[in-house]
Amino acid sequence: MKPRHQVSRAAVDLIKRFEGYRQKAAQLPDGRWTVGYGHTLTAREGASVSEKDAEALLLYDLISVAHSVNEHTYAPLNQNQFDALVCFAFNIGLDNFLRSGVLRRINEGSLLQAACAMEMWRKADFEGERIVIDALVRRRAAEKTLFLTPANGEWVPAPSPVLRPKVDYDASCAVPRQTPAAVNTRTEGDRVVAEREDGLPLNVVVPEEEGPTATEQSAAAVAARLEAILPESPAPIAKPAIRQDDLGLPEPPVPTRPAEVDPAPTLFPSEPQAVPDEAPPAPVEFTPFRLTPQTTEEVESPVEAPYQVRSAPSEPTLFGAPVAGSSVFNLDGFSTSEDASVGVMDVPLVEPEQPRFGNASLLISLGILGLALFGGGVLWILTVAAGSDGQVKLFGYGASMVGAICFVVSAYLLLRRLAGPDTSDDE
Repeated sequence: MKPRHQVSRAAVDLIKRFEGYRQKAAQLPDGRWTVGYGHTLTAREGASVSEKDAEALLLYDLISVAHSVNEHTYAPLNQNQFDALVCFAFNIGLDNFLRSGVLRRINEGSLLQAACAMEMWRKADFEGERIVIDALVRRRAAEKTLFLTPANGEWVPAPSPVLRPKVDYDASCAVPRQTPAAVNTRTEGDRVVAEREDGLPLNVVVPEEEGPTATEQSAAAVAARLEAILPESPAPIAKPAIRQDDLGLPEPPVPTRPAEVDPAPTLFPSEPQAVPDEAPPAPVEFTPFRLTPQTTEEVESPVEAPYQVRSAPSEPTLFGAPVAGSSVFNLDGFSTSEDASVGVMDVPLVEPEQPRFGNASLLISLGILGLALFGGGVLWILTVAAGSDGQVKLFGYGASMVGAICFVVSAYLLLRRLAGPDTSDDE
């Protein structure tokens, strides 16, 4: 559990320095009255307090502030951090504190960022404009110093030779572009009046040399990285378009002569024999492949004689010349050198086989019913019959078994139906 802190003397003294002591009550521009160290709750016209009573009123006002800081901060804080937040919330108001980025960063655990975010609350409305107030800049700096002061007094060393500071361009917005206005408050009768000190006009501060912003630095780093990864490459050369015909058909290939094949080597070469002078063999005449259609009379007359297979003529071999009248090509007994006759064959008409296992929707319904029975039986065993005897569970076991059988049978029949008729049966 996060410990609850109490306001210490350091927070009270810091608030007293920046609030200032006012003995008699004075009226604010909004109509309220203030007395002591910024007390407005019970201040009224004509009231007067001593310094001791003014401090008591301040402690009374800090009760609600300390309670709000304890309730809305979830990160662990030390005493100095708690005191700084109480001083900060007392100055800007509890409503502003609860929706400020300081509290959000505190709860995120970013304590250093929260301390830097305090310095953003340095402006006030004065003479019809919102300007940076010198006293608020100093007050935020004091609260930030108290927030960052270690509770045990042990500062983290940062030796200059080891950690040489560099300019942080991301923090350029922390420098006000206008000269902070030194505003003093004084009492005229029973009214509080704020006025600017003489000789300190409102000037716009223009730095001599502004470094690149964080966005520009990031863009430059990304550009350098891309140049290193993707070097400049020459533009691709356009390839000439290939001309094609109107129909987009490729050109026919150029016929080439087959390469001469050397004779295969033999293991035992035979002795050369004298070959008598004979006339060179007649060249083989290639007959084109064609199918000769039958006449109408032959087609109309049924073939009564049984189909006779003619013996294919002898084909040429690798070790002799082709026999006269033989065919150059033989396609599984079908010769291409003679006219082929095509006859009409009586083919019986086979009726399509009807489904053997019923309608597909019936099988699907049976499978769904089986799943329902199986799931209902399992649910019965796990819920209704959880603490009962075996007879009550028997009903669940039976329903599960019947559902499993129905599902298996429907799945088997459906798969058989999808596989088509069985062609292995003898007709």
